[in-house]
Amino acid sequence: MKCLSVSQPYADLIVQGKKTIELRTWNTKFRGEFLVHAPFKIKKDACKRLGIDETKLRTGVIIGKAEIYDVKVYNSVSELKADYKKHFATEEFLRHKYGFLLKIPKELRMPIPYKGSLGFFNVHLGTKVKENDIKSELFDEEHRYQWVGRH
Repeated sequence: MKCLSVSQPYADLIVQGKKTIELRTWNTKFRGEFLVHAPFKIKKDACKRLGIDETKLRTGVIIGKAEIYDVKVYNSVSELKADYKKHFATEEFLRHKYGFLLKIPKELRMPIPYKGSLGFFNVHLGTKVKENDIKSELFDEEHRYQWVGRH
């Protein structure tokens, strides 16, 4: 599955459904569901500006997923500023020309430790579990939670 690293606090804002545009300097033809990875880097100034407690942010993990359904091309700074409540970017990001339009966010109940990468990257999450393994117990517990939630 595809994955995208997004610095905190923006990764949390995406999976909570508050951030619906992810600004980038590059375009993509990719459409569909992707995992949201929160790297170790936290944008402390953004946390202060948005009133977010940085000590509660998860880093170095995959924290959720969302779907990219289109890309908006910005032709001016005024267009970027008009969408502020959708991307929360400051002046430093106003050189970004592309906005990935996001929908259907979902936060993982249990973050998955994973090393990020640049751009969209592939994530292969193994489902092999061994008996009497802590991962096995966590997998079983997550499976039960998902099954109960759908029935």
